[in-house]
Formats: sequence, structure tokens, C-alpha cells
Amino acid sequence: MRGTTLFEAYLDDYHKIVVYMSKDSYEGKSSCFYLRDMEGKIVSLEIVSCKEISTKYYQYILTFQEELQMGMEYYVVNEYARSTVLEYAYIVKTKHFDEMYAYENHDLGCVYQKESSTFRLWAPTAYRVKLELMRGTQIEMYEMKRLESGIFLLEIPGDLEGASYVYFIRIHGLWQESVDPYGVVSTANSKRSVIVDMSKVIVPDDSLPPLQSVCDAIVYEMHIRDMTSQKAIGVTHPRTFQGFIEENVETNKYDVGLFYVKSLGVTHIQLMPVLDFGSVDDLHPDLFYNWGYDPVQFRCLEGSYAVHPEDPYAPMKEFAQLVATCHRNGLRVNLDVVWNHVYDLQKHALQLCVPNYYFQMNEHGEFSNASYCGNDIDSTRKMCSKYLVDTCIHLVKHYHIDGFRFDLMGILDIHTIQNIYEACKHIKEDFMVYGEGWHMPSYVPDDMRASIPNHERIPHIAHFNDRFRDIVKGKTDCAQAHVKGFCSGELSYIEGMKHVLCGSCIAIGHEKMFDNPSQSINYVECHDNLTVWDKLMICCQEDTEEIRRKKHEMMIAAVLLAQGIPFLHAGQEFARTKHGMANTYQAGDTINQLDYDRRNQWCDMVEHTKALIEIRKAYACLRYNQEVQVRSNIHFEDIDGKVLLYKIQDQWNDMIVMFNPTSNKYYYDFKTNYYLLYYFQKVTGEVIQNVWIEPYATIIVSKDERR
Repeated sequence: MRGTTLFEAYLDDYHKIVVYMSKDSYEGKSSCFYLRDMEGKIVSLEIVSCKEISTKYYQYILTFQEELQMGMEYYVVNEYARSTVLEYAYIVKTKHFDEMYAYENHDLGCVYQKESSTFRLWAPTAYRVKLELMRGTQIEMYEMKRLESGIFLLEIPGDLEGASYVYFIRIHGLWQESVDPYGVVSTANSKRSVIVDMSKVIVPDDSLPPLQSVCDAIVYEMHIRDMTSQKAIGVTHPRTFQGFIEENVETNKYDVGLFYVKSLGVTHIQLMPVLDFGSVDDLHPDLFYNWGYDPVQFRCLEGSYAVHPEDPYAPMKEFAQLVATCHRNGLRVNLDVVWNHVYDLQKHALQLCVPNYYFQMNEHGEFSNASYCGNDIDSTRKMCSKYLVDTCIHLVKHYHIDGFRFDLMGILDIHTIQNIYEACKHIKEDFMVYGEGWHMPSYVPDDMRASIPNHERIPHIAHFNDRFRDIVKGKTDCAQAHVKGFCSGELSYIEGMKHVLCGSCIAIGHEKMFDNPSQSINYVECHDNLTVWDKLMICCQEDTEEIRRKKHEMMIAAVLLAQGIPFLHAGQEFARTKHGMANTYQAGDTINQLDYDRRNQWCDMVEHTKALIEIRKAYACLRYNQEVQVRSNIHFEDIDGKVLLYKIQDQWNDMIVMFNPTSNKYYYDFKTNYYLLYYFQKVTGEVIQNVWIEPYATIIVSKDERR
């Protein structure tokens, strides 16, 4: 923010300085300005313009011919001999800055070897950088050497494993303390970076057979803490990485955690944020609850999920064990990464090391706020984009991650997202990259945002399909919770239902949203907003509980039978409720915990979900990944404009899915034999030629029992 003190000066380009003078000081007027360097040398600055920009400030545009030395401290002096530090501001957003200082190597951070450790920090606008090393209780201070490209280098001999460190960075005339933005582990609550031997953090390479297509994935979103926070379910270390994979007599008895998720038949678990976030105390996790969408360190794991958060190795080793155990049990692991903003801009390592560079800022010093968090990451800068790509590579190589879900992906740019996809796919052939492709109003140009309107420029990236959500379920936000979708009773959405069952890649009822179904994440419920059950309690309050159950099951069927990538929220399979609360990001364990008692009470709905998952896996015609397959093989009929028949026919399959969201019963004659695969939670295999379609029924028939 500019215009907060009496006298401010900003270097906005290589020969351009912008000065703000308050009318409270000399009426905001000065007839001349000078630039003074650290040796006392003074040069005159040319005033290009002076204008009154508010009731309190004058703005001056100044130019000069001299070449400034990046990182040196300079001061601007006005005619009254008043001086202010010259801040490196919009200059860091210039193309020339990236050309001069972008660093191509992949050795930033601490490179540990038993004989010595080498530290490299990219901080081109810093004057000096010191490293404070702590071995036990002994503190040592080292001056780092500035090299080309704004790199500060230090090598310290000896085995430093377990020692902690911070950087002291002098910039704009002040010293700032920062953890290492490239650090991979820290002490509890992100206080100090720690030197570790990553060879001690092993994830066995239990690679699963590659998926033929991302449309073979069935994603299950879950929160580490929620999965084992319920009391008396046999977990020794609840709410932790270790607790989720814990297997003993009691957890087997109650069927909880990983082994419950495995029983569903999903292919991927999507972990809500497990990288370091700022709203939960690592050492006192009982004090606060939070989902974790408030990132602090992008490469470090969240300490509050470790059994022993005081041990820097614990989060890494316990998470590595979680991933390995999931892989051994046939489950892939995707991470929900929050790289669109940070928890506290002014205290974040990226901002401390290179102020303004990593965050979207305009020429007036105003930060973009599309994330509604006061700051937006600027992935259009070379070193920011590289930082995100390299971070992804680190996570995939060290922890064998299988996919990334990007929170508010539309704040990032298409080139960064595409580079992440290509880098990760090079490591894992069937790697998934998807996210919230909302077209966020950030400072990134419209045609550069990794958003749904630009889907054709990032063809391998999938997006959450909010059109699917709204047509199948109805409007989501609380103010419109009464608005129904097709499956909850709004029959006018039947054409839209055809569209979304095709993965929104065919212009039926709506314009095409995607080029191929592989770009569509189909969902009706996620961690945000009301659960489906809580919404049905509002928009279908006139219904009995049994009718609401059937509508809920129909929505699950729509998700699992549509073309595209199905996405389920943990507990959706047993009508999870948060008691009418929508945004429960800090509502505590009582509201957010996965309720296994409810799971047991609603086990018929769980079995319904399992049966549909099994059918999806068995029939390739439910998993087309190309628009041409959808266009050629999918057709629709309806009965009285109310009951929808979703018909799929190719050389291997002949399937019909029926959705009846009405209170009426309908008769349908197939005129040939079909196997009845599914009807009201029953998988029968019975041969039929006709059927009575009961109210609120979902029916699946096929010419083949399994194909």
C-alpha cells in the first residue's frame, strides 16, 4: 500500500522512480529531488510530472540516467534535505528483471551432505544476507556471499543434520528474519528451517498399474483430521497421518480410516491441505480447528498431523508411510494444494526474501485480491513459476504423489499449470492435474488464467464442473439453497442433465464447456458449502426422509455414471450432515468429524455407492475420454419430458441408465432382453424385457452382465 507515510519513494522501472509526498509535510511540494547511494554520492533526478492524486498526497514521476546496482541501498532526498529509502517496487515485475536475474539451476535451499551443507537463496534485491545456524543451543552467524543472478551462497563444513537455521535479509535499509522458502522441513509452527537427510525419508515405490485414462479415476476428497477424530473408534493416534492408516483389532472392528475408504472401491483419495498451514498450533492441535487453506510453507508438511511434531522428521516419515500404505492398498494419493495466496503476506518467506515479486501487484503498489485473502500469487514471474513447478517435482519425487488439485486454480497462469502437468507426467505417466477453474478477477490477463474459459489451451487439465453441480443438485450457496436441480425435482433441467452426463463437451441444452469429458470433474458435494443432505433438508423439506434418501442416491448415481471424472466428498455415501452449516472450515471436530455411527445407520446408501463404483469400473462405456466417443455413442430419450433415458451404445456395450426424479411410476418396454444391473441398490443380473420405473428410481440395464 502506498501513501501511508510523509515521504515515500519506489523504484518502478530501471530509470523510473515514483515519489509520494504528504500534504502534511511541506504541503507535499518539492521543486527538486536527488538520489544518494551508500557512499554518499548524489545525482539529480529529473521531475517528469507532478500531480495531486488525493486530498492528502502529491505524486512525482522522476527519471535518471545512471545504472543502479541491484540490491544496493539508495535514498531519495527532497529539497528540504529529507530522505527516504528507495524501495525496489514494480521494477521486479518488469521483463528485464526476469531476464537479468532468473536462475535456472535446481539447487536452491539447503543441499545436505555429511561432509558439508550448502545454502543458496535467491534474493536479488537484498543488500546483504546472513544465515543464523543453531546447533543444539549454540547459535552461529554467517555472512553469505552474493553471486550472479541475485544468488546468496554459503557452504558450512561438517555434518549439520538436525541443525536449524533462519536467514536475516537486509533490504530497504532493514533486517528481516525469514525461514528458507525452499526448505523442506521446519521446527514446530514454522519457526526455523531444519537441515535433514532426505535419504532417511523413504516411500517404497509400490507403483500401481498405470490408469489408461484420467476418466478411470474415482476421486474421494477427505480431511486427515476428520477421518479419525470421532471418539471410541479404536484409533491410538486420532487426527494424524498415522491415525488414518492405523490397523488394529479395534479399527478393524469399527472399519475406519483408510481401510473403510478402501472398501468403497475408489481409486484416488484427495487429501485436503497437508502442507504447512498457519491456523493450527502444531504443539497444541486441540486449541484450533481448520481445514488448512492458509499456507505458510509450500514444501513442508503440516506438523499438527504428526504424532511427534517436535521431531522435524516426524511429519515427513509419517506422511511417507501414509502414501506407501495407500499404494499398497491400491489407492492413489492426490494433494489439494493452496498456492493461490499465503496466510500472512508480510511475514511470508517469499515476500521477505524478494518483496513484491511473488505476488500480483499493480504499478500503484496495490495487491490483487481475487482470492479474498489480501494477496494473490504471481505465477507469471519466471522464478515464481519455477518455484511452483520445482515444488511439485519435489513432492512427487520424494513422496510419490499421484496428482494435484489446485485451489482457486484460475488465479494461476496457464503456462505454469501446463509446465507442472508436463513435469509430473514425466515422473508418473498417469499423473492427474485438476482444480477450481473459476475465472478469478486477478491481475493475470484474462486469456492467461488457468480457468475454464481457457480450457482449450490446457487440454490435459481438468476443472470442477459447477454446471454439473447446479443442474444435478441445484444452487449451492446458502442464499439459494431452496433452488432445486434435476435430481431434486426441477424437471425443466432435463436438457441440462443430458449436457452434463456427456461431460459438458456436447452442446445439448448448453454450449460446450469442455473439449473432452476428461476435462470435467463431476461433483455435487465437496468440502465447501452445504452437503447434499443438508441442502435437501431445505429445498425438499416437503419430502419424507425416504424420498430425500432416494434423491440423494440418484445424485451419487449421476456423479458415478456421467462421462468425465467422478468426485465424491467423504461421507457423501452416507448422507453426511454438518447440521445445516455451510462453510465449516473452523467449526471444530464435532461438526466436521466423519461420523462412523451414521455410516453404520445408513449402510444401505454406502452399499449403493459401492455398487455404482463397481459398475463404473466394469463398463468402459461409462469412461469415455474423447468428445468423438461421446458424440458417436451416447443418445437420450425421455418419457413425458420427465424421466431421462441415458443410452450408451458402441461395439462392446449397450447400456441404458434411467433417472426418474418424479413421484410418478412409468412403464418402459425395451423390446429385447437386457440384464438388470441396478435398481434401488440391488444388483440382480436378472434378464428383463420391460420395467416399471418406480418414483425416484435410478435403473441401469445392459446387454452384457460385465464389460
